[in-house]
Amino acid sequence: MADYDTIFIGSGHATWHAAVTLARAQQKVAIIEEDTIAGTCTNFGCDAKILLDGPFELTEQLKQYQGIGVNTTPSIDWSQLMAYKQQVIQPLSVQMTAVFKQLGIKIITGHGELTDTHTVQVAGSTYTADTIVVGTGQRPAKLAIPGADLMHDSRDFLDLPTMPKRLTLIGAGIISLEFANMAVLLGSEVHIIEFADRALPAFYSEHVEKMIAHLQAAGVHFHFGEALSQVTKSATGLLATTKNGLTIESDDIITATGRIPNIEHLGLTKVGIKTDRHGIIVDDHLQTNIPNIYASGDVISKTLPKLTPTATFESNYIAGQLLGSTAAIDYPVIPSVVFTLPRIAQVGIPVEAAKLDTEHFHVQALPYGKLLAFQYQNEVDADLQLIFDQENYLVGASIYGNGAPDLINLLTMIITDHVSANTLSQKIFAFPSASAGIIDMLTPLLHHD
Repeated sequence: MADYDTIFIGSGHATWHAAVTLARAQQKVAIIEEDTIAGTCTNFGCDAKILLDGPFELTEQLKQYQGIGVNTTPSIDWSQLMAYKQQVIQPLSVQMTAVFKQLGIKIITGHGELTDTHTVQVAGSTYTADTIVVGTGQRPAKLAIPGADLMHDSRDFLDLPTMPKRLTLIGAGIISLEFANMAVLLGSEVHIIEFADRALPAFYSEHVEKMIAHLQAAGVHFHFGEALSQVTKSATGLLATTKNGLTIESDDIITATGRIPNIEHLGLTKVGIKTDRHGIIVDDHLQTNIPNIYASGDVISKTLPKLTPTATFESNYIAGQLLGSTAAIDYPVIPSVVFTLPRIAQVGIPVEAAKLDTEHFHVQALPYGKLLAFQYQNEVDADLQLIFDQENYLVGASIYGNGAPDLINLLTMIITDHVSANTLSQKIFAFPSASAGIIDMLTPLLHHD
């Protein structure tokens, strides 16, 4: 008889939701964690980032009223803000540990490695289970260049006691752009070095261009088409050099050139689990080629966005499977948000794809910031692109504006539930609110039953 019904390797969102559900169903569950309980997002990623971002969002909103009632904006003390972040974020792991223990979930500290299809070894001890779920996530990719060890990563940035006066970020992806936004608003000299010719290729180009222009106006220097070749120490800081000969001196360099799955030293090859460079290969039930071993979250090889909500969805799905469900996983549309200022968000069919397939889709632009300035805090540049199918059902959206995260969630529900104009017309929404304004403009465009 196995020691546990299910062992989870990793304790982030990819696993703990399932662990909690199974424990509440009276299953015997264990979680193996070698780092901090609750994983990257909770401790070193999304939660810390959005907490630190809060004051910057508020000050940027105040700037929208500059000269029409607001003449000064408050300053932000990064050191005080970081101390507050530590105060709020650090206890989360302890709180989650207490929740797990209260539910009877066994926490095993250390690195887990499969020794066979039902056994995991941790620090010389072995634990067996009927089912094993691998949810070990990803880590920042490291460039194979001289001086790579002189650079820091996103986890380091979110723990900086003081903001560097000169900061260079490598890569123009989501992480770099979000960090650059905060740093430049604190008065830092900020440079971004990017190998490609544009930022955020997965997002609507016009919205990305507007956001880049906004960051440039704030003082961020972009260097596209540049490949970092080395980092060296200088007398007064760190020197980043590209293959084209560009040199930038900084007090700190943050590398954010992507993330790679944590699949090494897990015993995957030993037990025959198939992987590729993107992660663990699974079927439409999230099972590996070893039926009793599942994978969840960012460690999976997939083309879908590797986001916390996706990992949570997969974790909940696996719990259902282990409690008797047999249905294949069916992902809904997945929204993505870039937490720059202004924000960018999208969901469903991309704008550019729709414009290339006019036989099946059409795009409607709604410059809602200009149309309803009173509802959108005078953010006159705020813009919404809506994608409809041939029957006028909403199938995609892209938003540029500070309210994008909440608005994209509303539009995600409308897309997922195939909502018609008739259905929306039967609802009463709070007014004057940001969501009500979008609904009022969207309803006449939607399919009528």
